[in-house]
Amino acid sequence: MSTRSRMLFARTAKAAALVVTGGLLFAAPATAIPLDLGSLNTGSVDLGSLDPVLAPTPNLASVANFRDVAGNDGRGYATVDGSHLKRDVIYRSNALTATSDADKATLTGLGLADAYDLRGSTEISNPFIGGADKLPDGVTYTNIPIEFKDLTQLATTIKSPEEAKQFLVDTNRSFVTDPVRRAGFKQVLSDIAAGDGVQLFHCTSGKDRTGWTAMLLQTIAGVPAQTIMDDYLLSNTYLQATNEKILAQISQALSPQVATNLEPALGVDASYLEAGLAQIASDYGTVDGYLTEGLGLTADTIALLKAKLVD
Repeated sequence: MSTRSRMLFARTAKAAALVVTGGLLFAAPATAIPLDLGSLNTGSVDLGSLDPVLAPTPNLASVANFRDVAGNDGRGYATVDGSHLKRDVIYRSNALTATSDADKATLTGLGLADAYDLRGSTEISNPFIGGADKLPDGVTYTNIPIEFKDLTQLATTIKSPEEAKQFLVDTNRSFVTDPVRRAGFKQVLSDIAAGDGVQLFHCTSGKDRTGWTAMLLQTIAGVPAQTIMDDYLLSNTYLQATNEKILAQISQALSPQVATNLEPALGVDASYLEAGLAQIASDYGTVDGYLTEGLGLTADTIALLKAKLVD
């Protein structure tokens, strides 16, 4: 355990599957998903120690969807065998294109070592919503492009809210069926497994490619399906203020109807993740099958990821 982590220890733990950020308590909607965790080796039950837990993950004012894959508070998400995820090890976020100096200092204090950017080149170069990551000195940046339509492209192609929802349903299915996208997910998981120090991965909004990656990590760790879905849906909470501003800008620049059409694409819905999971069940049977057959991850890589994740 790092010296910084010891300094952040709190005296009490909160035994609830909730996320605390910015002084507010959020509970995510409850939606069950057909996630098969049984095929993954979750190891022996770890009753843990009586050590106190880390302080809540700091809120980054300039990176709206920044959070800990293990959960932002308490001991970390519980697993199906009674263990807990390690906090302060792997973070997820939206793009770090507007990171303030204060938030850079916070990331430095968290010990961030690597940042994996899942945006495609057209997203990064987009003059309206793109840009390079603004990272603290010493952080290693790696671009692992998993191509995705950006907001300006969607504005010209999506003609109704139903089309926006279907776009993200199809996108999550493509995380399973598209070999190029599978290769991207393989690389980010492999890099996280091999990396030293604190890791972070992100896409543009930190909800789709990032949400899928987080789901895979949490599944490898043995987190229950309900907790995984609750965590996935938290993007709606973290991005609410940002999305309201974006929709207002779209409404003014284009039309209120375009804003209405795009609104479902700015958030997440249980049906999006469920579609990807159903595709996994159809093509590979289980998430374990998707990881090993679909992504081509070795047993050693999966074991390394679990060791990083589980206390």
